[in-house]
Amino acid sequence: MTAKKIARRDIADLLNEWSREFGVFVPSRDEGVAKWARWGGGDAGFLEWYRNTVVPPKALFFPPLEEMFSFQKDGDGYHVGQPPPTEDRWLVFGIRPCDARALAVLALTFKDGYQDPYYLARRKNGVLVGLGCTRPYESCFCTSLGISPTDAANVDLMLTDIGDDFLVEAVTDKGKELLSKTSLVQAATGADEARAEEAREAAGARVTRKVDSQGAHEKLRAGFEDKDFWERVSAKCISCGICTFLCPTCYCFDISDELVKKQGARFRSWDSCAFPLYTKMPVENPRREKWRRLRQKVCHKYEFYPDSFDVIACTGCGRCIRLCPVNWDITRVLSSLPAQEQLRLER
Repeated sequence: MTAKKIARRDIADLLNEWSREFGVFVPSRDEGVAKWARWGGGDAGFLEWYRNTVVPPKALFFPPLEEMFSFQKDGDGYHVGQPPPTEDRWLVFGIRPCDARALAVLALTFKDGYQDPYYLARRKNGVLVGLGCTRPYESCFCTSLGISPTDAANVDLMLTDIGDDFLVEAVTDKGKELLSKTSLVQAATGADEARAEEAREAAGARVTRKVDSQGAHEKLRAGFEDKDFWERVSAKCISCGICTFLCPTCYCFDISDELVKKQGARFRSWDSCAFPLYTKMPVENPRREKWRRLRQKVCHKYEFYPDSFDVIACTGCGRCIRLCPVNWDITRVLSSLPAQEQLRLER
């Protein structure tokens, strides 16, 4: 299918059109925090301020708190009820390439690692409409992870800002179906595609933060027992968990039951390896020290996850850098890892 384009002024009408068939979610400012919210009509003013959300779109597919099932007890024993229904069909408009890649990374855990019915149901019913990132933050380092800020690899439909218009490209069958149902797009010209290519190249050049992601795996393995290094880089961490809660690929969760008399529900909620109680067991806490917890976070993303799934569990979105209250920076940690030769000499 050849590329299409849509006028910037028609985006609101496009969202209204899609909302007749889907539950549409767009970037929104709620109490000053950029997050995802259901499209309520009106104008598409978010296109002017939107760079990325604070809360990643993983929260739509893997909510911070969700009911797994309900239960009730009577004379015949326990009766288990189904979890609340999810959207039949829904659409996320404006997802950035780094966050779209993150959902693909999460799928390795929730689909290939084990079959998670809650995540998979939402993902199956969801459509991703990507929006190329033309104004990356200074903290972004997606290109070091092999991701372009205008990468269309993990979305169904991709939009690239070319000024008064957006170039629109269908990536999957879902995207082609979605595009075929609107009359608001028109054929793109060669000049439109040339402007889109210029925008892509310019966006990639704006990502100036770099890290050697490929060399990190071996350095982390070699330096795993370097306590002095991990104590040094974890010194200012306050174990608040912001970096993991706002990370688009972190998936740790806890499970708890709420019981009132003879009925209740089981919930799961986000948890964090940054918390001292996360791995506490009746006999011991294997990660009581802060440096062990920080080491776990870094090694999980750049060593353990690649060992299991052959992909780094980080997309370079930069949230953990720009939103950290003490300015802890994972790229500096990775860049300061001792070389294997240095470690061998020290031993």
